[in-house]
Parts: sequence; C-alpha cells; structure tokens
Amino acid sequence: MKLLCAGAAQGFVKALQDAFLEATGARVDARFGAVGAMRDLLLGGEACDVLIVTAPMVASLQQEGRLVAGTEAALGTVRTGIAIRAGDPPPEVSTPERLRQSLLAAGAIYFPDAERSTAGAHFAGVMSRLGIAEQVADRLRMHPNGATAMAELAAQTGAERAIGCTQVTEIRYTPGVQLVGVLPTEFELATVYAGAVSATAAQPELARLFMELVTGPQTRALREQGGFEIDKEIRT
Repeated sequence: MKLLCAGAAQGFVKALQDAFLEATGARVDARFGAVGAMRDLLLGGEACDVLIVTAPMVASLQQEGRLVAGTEAALGTVRTGIAIRAGDPPPEVSTPERLRQSLLAAGAIYFPDAERSTAGAHFAGVMSRLGIAEQVADRLRMHPNGATAMAELAAQTGAERAIGCTQVTEIRYTPGVQLVGVLPTEFELATVYAGAVSATAAQPELARLFMELVTGPQTRALREQGGFEIDKEIRT
C-alpha cells in the first residue's frame, strides 16, 4: 500500500507498520515529508493509496476530486514546539521575550522548510514578528522536513547552544533531542492532521483498513504518547 505522509506523523506511522503487515499481509510503502511536498507528489501523479496531511489540505484536495469524499478522518492535533539536544540546558521559551532572547543566544537554529512545511513557514513568521530574522539569518539551518531538522540537531557535537523548532511529534520521535515546550500562546500553532483515500488508489480496501488503524481507538494511546492531542478544543 502506497502512502504519502506528512512528517508530523512519520514516527507514529512507522511504529504501526509491523501491526498493519501482521493484520493484512500488506507492507506500507511510505514517503514522508513536508505537507506541500506530499501534495505536490500526489498532484504530479505519484502512486498513492492514502494521503496524510493537514485537515484543510485534505478538504481542499477532496473538493478537487483528488481524494475520495467521505474517507477522511483525523489523527489528532499537533502543536509546534521548541527542541534542544538531549542533555543541554533548557532555554526559557514561555513568553515571546524569553523565546526571543533564547533564539538570539543560540549558535544554530534548526527548523523545516519555510515554504513547504507547516511548522517551518510558521516559525519563519515568528522570527519576523520577534524582529530577529536578520540578526539570526546566518545561524539558520533549514532542512526539507522537521524529522531531518531534528536529526541534524541531535547530531551536533559542538559547544554552541543549538535550538530547533518543529511539530511536537517530530521532536518526540527523534532520539537525541528533547522537547523544551510549545510556542508561547501568542505564537501558538496547533495543526489538525488527517488522512483520506486517494482517488487513484490501486488498493482502496487496504487504504480504508489503514485509515481505520491510524485514526481508530486502538491507536489513540500511541498517538497521544507521540504528541497528538485528541478531542481538545484547539485553535487551528
């Protein structure tokens, strides 16, 4: 079964692949990345049975006939957070001014694609609103997606105080980094991620079974453990 999936759900989906194989005998052939990149792959004709991206993007693609109406379901809501290397002293990020000072003090700032990823575009806007975009420009380390950005943050061995920003799920599923906290309320980004069956699915029944698994009650605890918030009223 072919899956195109937002990086925010990568760790969770990988944790379920063996269970899906055992239940159905089918392997999940997945590609992960920024939501914009996943949408572009679908529109470009990439083989796809299930697409997992943001809920608004799912709705838009259903209106275009790219995803099957009535097959959508939400995995949960994911906040955007600040990360550091495991063991580094945690910076203060609870208010805009504290976040500003922590970013100015960082020797490197890791985050995902500012044009094609949800968290990357938002974080770029946060730095602009804080008035520090030019001051930290030479310290920015932008990567194709949040998972890669966090892996690169974890791999840093220098003395510089590195910091990162991406979806909480990508932080929690990356060994070697730790979550400091979510963005201050003034800059909060809480994104609902959802999936749906592709209109060109070669395996529509497997696609529906996969959607039942990743959004159903049997995986709720695993989703919450990984950073998805479920049944909460959060601004999106």
